[in-house]
Amino acid sequence: MTGETDGRPPVPPPSPPHAAHGPEELCAAGTDLYLRALADGRLPVREAAAAPCLADYGLLRPALDDLEQLEPVAPALALQRLLGTFEGRIAEERQRAQRLAETFEPLLQRAFVQAGPAPVGTPPITLHSDKWHIGQVLDEALTDAHEVLTIQPHRSYTPSTTAFAESAMRRDQAFLDRGGRMRALYQHTLRHAPTVVARYEQLRGDVEARSLDEVTNRLIVIDREVAFIPANEDRSMALEIRQPALVGYLVMVFDRFWRLGLPMHPRAVQQPTLDGITARMRAIAALLIDGHTDADIAERLGMNIRTARVHIAKLAATLGSDSRAQLGYLIGRSGILGREAASEPGR
Repeated sequence: MTGETDGRPPVPPPSPPHAAHGPEELCAAGTDLYLRALADGRLPVREAAAAPCLADYGLLRPALDDLEQLEPVAPALALQRLLGTFEGRIAEERQRAQRLAETFEPLLQRAFVQAGPAPVGTPPITLHSDKWHIGQVLDEALTDAHEVLTIQPHRSYTPSTTAFAESAMRRDQAFLDRGGRMRALYQHTLRHAPTVVARYEQLRGDVEARSLDEVTNRLIVIDREVAFIPANEDRSMALEIRQPALVGYLVMVFDRFWRLGLPMHPRAVQQPTLDGITARMRAIAALLIDGHTDADIAERLGMNIRTARVHIAKLAATLGSDSRAQLGYLIGRSGILGREAASEPGR
């Protein structure tokens, strides 16, 4: 007979299937159940089945005194664990990228790089070795040049001998004496480096320098026709690039970085401090939000890891943070990254 029951409670309709997602996009069901668990202190296992993501991502754990109940993990602790997982994945991907680059290096050299002069014309890409030989090649390229664009990261300005530095200084001054135009972009940590400051105090001519928190590896572009980039880690080898499309792309990268840079010579401009947050703190805050480790931040900003940690500690103290996870939340709430964009040159 329709509508009759056998005395048992009606079976609830099945829950819709749970769509797979990552921890950075918690589903609505998971959010509601997690908030309930935080408010009540516990959540029945049968109810948590509607959002298996909570257990998968470590937001719920079994209660020790009742296996039919789940307890919520504190949000700050859960976030810290998830960020640690991401940092591990980032490190693994970087290692894979390094192995891939090492695998393709001999193939690229065979396919695109010609060492030494070609029988007809100038090769689009030439591989040079030995720093002194590279200096001679630069001298030749600058003979009749009119413009030099260069990017100098922190690790690149470490000449192995005084003679090497003096040779580069003489070459640059001779270029300027011929009426050349030089534009140099440095990492922000070099704004007060004695060697860099002394260099620009001695140079005479049409030369300007700016700084940026993060820059690419070393780059030299001459007359927007030929570019030089490192071919290995210690810069004992260099690629001379004359392929117009590649040189044009490198010039575009330089021009965009240049517009973002902060003048340091001939007239130095200082970035403002807003509510106790310096420009360096804002740069670190942006990298922290992206999940970078202390070592990554130090490398990208051209400082040692101890200095990076001092800046992170000052940032945490200024924002009133007690933990790394809370610091990320406070950075987002403070709005300091939005104000940084408004204070940059050219904006």
